[in-house]
Amino acid sequence: MAYLPTAQDTIWQQSDSIDLAKTAVLVVDVLGGSNPVLPVLEEMVANSAAITKAARAAGVPVVFVDDAHIPGLDRELELWGEHGIADTEDAQPAAALEPCDSDYIIPKRRYDGFFQTDLDLTLRELGVDTLIVVGADTNICVLQTLAGAYFRGYKTIVAADATATFLIGTQEAGLEYFSRCYDSRVVDTASVLGYLAA
Repeated sequence: MAYLPTAQDTIWQQSDSIDLAKTAVLVVDVLGGSNPVLPVLEEMVANSAAITKAARAAGVPVVFVDDAHIPGLDRELELWGEHGIADTEDAQPAAALEPCDSDYIIPKRRYDGFFQTDLDLTLRELGVDTLIVVGADTNICVLQTLAGAYFRGYKTIVAADATATFLIGTQEAGLEYFSRCYDSRVVDTASVLGYLAA
């Protein structure tokens, strides 16, 4: 069951419009590599691909924040095992999202895409104040990156069906947390595609 907004939601969350000139799509850890896409992630990948394609057509920047871990050094690998190793195919955007030269790829070594990366600087130089966020894992890297965005004053929109969780917690709890704690507007992919077509 997807998270549904309530009467407590803010005016920002309930608004139907966004300024595309100040918006970017932020793709969190939708990674490629040699392993097949897990069934639980298939819808997320397909919806993320639809959103990135629509963003490019609308002239909205697409920014990837991708795991790029250093073996034997990054503590995250102790918790989750080897994944997203820097300078490998596993640390590149998924082919289904058709990354291109106009996109921005920002490597990260922690859950939060803002922590010790160029993400904030890049977004500010692009004139961005609103982020459409997709990716995985909903309750880890997406959640922590949304926290980083909130603390830096960005408005965020989360495409619920373009995010997925498979490591910890439930999808519904993560979506509710974003809405309550980070003032994220939680919608579906169809709504995001509507924003991008406006």
